[in-house]
Amino acid sequence: MSTLAKFDLLVIGGGSGGIACARKAAELGAKVGLIESGNIGGTCVNVGCVPKKMSFNCASHIEYLKHMQDYGFSVELKSIDFRSFKLKRDAYIHKLNDIYLTNLKKSGVELINGFGKFVSNSTIDVNGTEYCADHIVIATGGYPSVPKIPGADLCMTSDGFFELETIPRSVLISGAGYIAVELSGILKALGSDVYLAIRYDKVLRTFDSLISDVVTKEIENSGVNIMKHSSVSSVEQINGNLRVSFNNNKDPIDGVELDQTGHVKVDELQNTSQKGIYALGDVCGKWLLTPVAIASGRKLAVRLFGDDPNALLEYSDIPSVVFSHPPAATVGITEDEAIKTFGRENIKTYTSVFTPMYYAITEEKS
Repeated sequence: MSTLAKFDLLVIGGGSGGIACARKAAELGAKVGLIESGNIGGTCVNVGCVPKKMSFNCASHIEYLKHMQDYGFSVELKSIDFRSFKLKRDAYIHKLNDIYLTNLKKSGVELINGFGKFVSNSTIDVNGTEYCADHIVIATGGYPSVPKIPGADLCMTSDGFFELETIPRSVLISGAGYIAVELSGILKALGSDVYLAIRYDKVLRTFDSLISDVVTKEIENSGVNIMKHSSVSSVEQINGNLRVSFNNNKDPIDGVELDQTGHVKVDELQNTSQKGIYALGDVCGKWLLTPVAIASGRKLAVRLFGDDPNALLEYSDIPSVVFSHPPAATVGITEDEAIKTFGRENIKTYTSVFTPMYYAITEEKS
């Protein structure tokens, strides 16, 4: 085993947060190494925001075509060349990978290819070579949670969606979060017969109840079959098809300290329980948003190598959007959180319900 020169900062994970932290630290004069075992860009570029939004746009064009007849156009959607779309989507992602690599090189960040493993608080082993640093940042991102059920190996995670070469005839999606909601809308618009299994009675339960209720209703109106109070208990293959069994109601679920869900625990300055080791982005399990990871990465770099040792990110009033059909957006705290914080008697709620002008002359109303 060999040991290379010492770095000022080592970042484990080449996603949005890790890259932002590494480049900012390099700008401030630090010697930085970035460890990545896969494609550069992380979840957002490779199996998240970018290919998801492109797929959403593809599905949206199908919906526009359906509405064009209501606007007086004679159009007919004969088929979808999904493979052609996928090839173009993949080519764009590869282009982004190259851009990230170029920017890292320009910033003077050394890219270390491989899987990083802690040897000590200041040393990381990558493919048998040890790299040392005064500061180490964990920015390994999130990953799909696979339930421990019989037949789980027959299923795919959300990452697998982006490997599909053809549109499935029918699909069951398990989950009520934003990823499940977005994929169900995309696949339904593309022509799949979609079933959505959720443990409770509505989707997006962590959002404001108004958003959760409306999105649930719109999903049902789109033709997605929502299977409420259901969780998948087993999957088996029969004659080329998959048989899925359900449980009713709920699902049960050395080094840096983790929380009960397996996320790295950090304080407001991104410090973990171990001195000199920090964490940011999806691996912390809060605000799973690319801009948040980027901002927290830059703040951490400034705190470690800049002129503000107390630099921290303000996490209140962060906007987010779900690319459901139709999209939903939110900013600030929810009504329930406001009531819990300030008391129901101190809260006033204003709502407005209307049909967008776009749907004024279409058969479909949203």
